Amino acid sequence: MRNQPESSPLVCVLAYDGLCTFEFGICAEIFGLPRPELDVPWYRFAVIAEHKAPLSAGGGITVTAAHDLEFAQKADLILVPGWRGVTAPVPSKITKMLNDAVSNGGRVASICSGVFVLAAAGLLSGKRATTHWRYTDQLKSVDPLINVEPDVLYIDEGNVLTSAGSAAGLDLCLHIVRSDYGVEVANIVARRLVLPAHRDGGQAQFIPRPMGAARGGRINSLLDTISRQLDENWSVEQMAERAGMTSRTLLRRFKEATGFSPQIWLTRQRVAFTCELLETTALNVGDLAERVGFGSPETLRHHFKRQIGVSPLAYRSSFRT
Repeated sequence: MRNQPESSPLVCVLAYDGLCTFEFGICAEIFGLPRPELDVPWYRFAVIAEHKAPLSAGGGITVTAAHDLEFAQKADLILVPGWRGVTAPVPSKITKMLNDAVSNGGRVASICSGVFVLAAAGLLSGKRATTHWRYTDQLKSVDPLINVEPDVLYIDEGNVLTSAGSAAGLDLCLHIVRSDYGVEVANIVARRLVLPAHRDGGQAQFIPRPMGAARGGRINSLLDTISRQLDENWSVEQMAERAGMTSRTLLRRFKEATGFSPQIWLTRQRVAFTCELLETTALNVGDLAERVGFGSPETLRHHFKRQIGVSPLAYRSSFRT
């Protein structure tokens, strides 16, 4: 718990026999380490389990939880880092704990196969959810009312969050940090992890046809250039010229690399940058539109409302509140 103030969010991560070590490590790395580089109190972190007996984990590791499931009654967030098998039964004590947490206003989040624990608790029925692409068909069969999205990194449904395969758990956890503490803090945590500060949850889980080094290098270089120069008027033709490709080849390679067309990807990047500026600056909408490349306040408002669901000023007001 590291003597964090009682006002700090309490994050509980579920341990179980057959624990997925990497997914568990993600939770501990993001939420359980001290953050002396930050000027804000960090999360309180605890490991919970149905039994306090030593639990086996991948790689020949043994884990002993410090707390039982009842401790999670106080949790602001409960993380389920994988599960011991997609068909393995989930104890009723665990499903009850998760339902109680949501009923009390808390959040629950899963990484990879941990989604099957949330499904067993009935928390995904009627909601959007994702998991590792290998498990999406099985998830659909568990509950036909789950709106399974197989080709995204993570999904935030408010009090229930799910992520794709193992490494996508890092993206989900950074998204949670960003939601709780803002973009600046999330960027600091990402830099310490040597990770991109923000990968959109809608990004594709994988590239269907892996690109050769030369082709991938050109697209990656282009993406980096555009991200640094969002205020430029990027057309498909300009992108293709910068990447040394024909427009037709660029469209194909871009979709393979990002899961989006160039213009959709560019718009999403501009909206994400707008969110960052709304949180960290006092720029007005006109200045924001020019800074991020939307050209006019009307265009910015249109795309921002379409993606985020609220106006830029409402977003800024809500974040500051």
